[in-house]
Amino acid sequence: MARSLRRKEVSMLQFTCDRRLFHAAIVHVAKGVSQKSTIPALEQLKLRLDRDNLELTGYDLEFGIQRSIEVESNDSGAFIIAPRLLSETVRQFSGDQVTMTVDDNYLVKLTCDATEYQLAAMSAEEYPSLPSLDLAAGMQIEQPVLCSMIRQTQYATSQNESKPVLTGELFEVQDNSLHIAAIDGYRLAVRKEPISSTENYRFVVPKRMLLEVANMLKEDAQELCLISADRRYVVFEFEGYTVFSRLLEGEFHNYRSSIPSTYETEIILDTHQLTRCLERCSPLINSKFNSPVRITFTNNAMQVYCKTGIGEIKDRIPAQIAGPDVTIGFDNRFLLEAVRAVDTDQVKIQLTGGNHVAKLVPPQGDSFIFLLMPIQLRR
Repeated sequence: MARSLRRKEVSMLQFTCDRRLFHAAIVHVAKGVSQKSTIPALEQLKLRLDRDNLELTGYDLEFGIQRSIEVESNDSGAFIIAPRLLSETVRQFSGDQVTMTVDDNYLVKLTCDATEYQLAAMSAEEYPSLPSLDLAAGMQIEQPVLCSMIRQTQYATSQNESKPVLTGELFEVQDNSLHIAAIDGYRLAVRKEPISSTENYRFVVPKRMLLEVANMLKEDAQELCLISADRRYVVFEFEGYTVFSRLLEGEFHNYRSSIPSTYETEIILDTHQLTRCLERCSPLINSKFNSPVRITFTNNAMQVYCKTGIGEIKDRIPAQIAGPDVTIGFDNRFLLEAVRAVDTDQVKIQLTGGNHVAKLVPPQGDSFIFLLMPIQLRR
C-alpha cells in the first residue's frame, strides 16, 4: 500500500477506464469509508490519479481499503467524492468504458456512450494521511482457504465490548500451521491449516475487517493472499486490494487450555440431517420464549425435545454412538451456528456426560474444533 499520499489540488484531471472494474473497486473500497466522522473528509472516497494509475481509498482512522486500477490518462492529482453517489452513477451506465473529468472547481463529469452525469467533488486537502507501515514479509495463503477459515470461525466472536480483544479473531502461526480462533465465553471455534512460514505470529484482527476480507476473496482465485502485521497494524493484500486495520490490544484467552483431550461418548451424525433437525426447532424459540433443546443420544439415535410458550417439538435422527448414553441441553441457536460452520458431510460430537463442554470435530483430521457449553436442564 502507499506509505504516504501527497496532497495536491486538482487542475483539470481526466481518465478513461473499464466501467465494470471501476465500479467493483468503488463498491469494495467504499466499505472502508467512515459512516459518520468528526472529519468530514473521511465520509468521502478518495481518488488519486497518477497518470495511468488510479488509486481509490476508503479510511476511517481504524480500518481502510485501497485499490489501484489501470486507466488511460496523462494527468495527476487527487480529490474526494461521495462513494454512494459515484457507485450508483457508474452502475447505471450501459457502456464498457467510462470517462471521468474533474475541473479546477471540482465539478465532475462522467460520460459513458451517450450518457453524461455531472457531480460535485471536493478537495482532498483535509483527507488524513494513512498510517506509515514498516511491515516485514508475512505469510501467504490461498484465498479460498482463508475465506473458509474466517467464515467457519466468525460466529464465535464475542459481542461484549467490555473485553474488546475477544470481539476479534486470533491469528496464530506455529510450526508451519495457521490457527484462527474465536471465543465468546460460551463457545470456541478454531480452524487450522498448514502454511509455510519462517516465523511465528500471534495477533488479533477485528471481526469487521475479516468479514470485509472474506466478502472480497475469490473462491476460484489462483493468486495467494499476503498477510503482514506489525505490533499495531495488519495488512491483507490480494487481487490488487490492500485492506489494513489496527490490531486489537489485550491478552487473548489461552484457548488451547479450554479444549478437552478426553471424552466418554462419541457420536457421528450426518451434518445436513443435524442442521435440518435444529432448524425445525427454531420456530418455537425467540427472545421471549427461550428454552434449551434437550438432546438424548441413545439407541443409535439423537432424540430432540424442546418446549416453550409457543409450543413443543419432538424429533429424532439416526446417529452412530460409541460410549454411554448422554442427555444434554444446548442453546439451539449456538449449536445451529456451530453445525452450519461444519464443512464436512459428517460431524463428530465428543461428550463427557451432560454437564461438560461439547466438542465438534471432523470425521477425520483436525481442521476444525468447535466447543459449546451446555445448558443445565431442569429435571
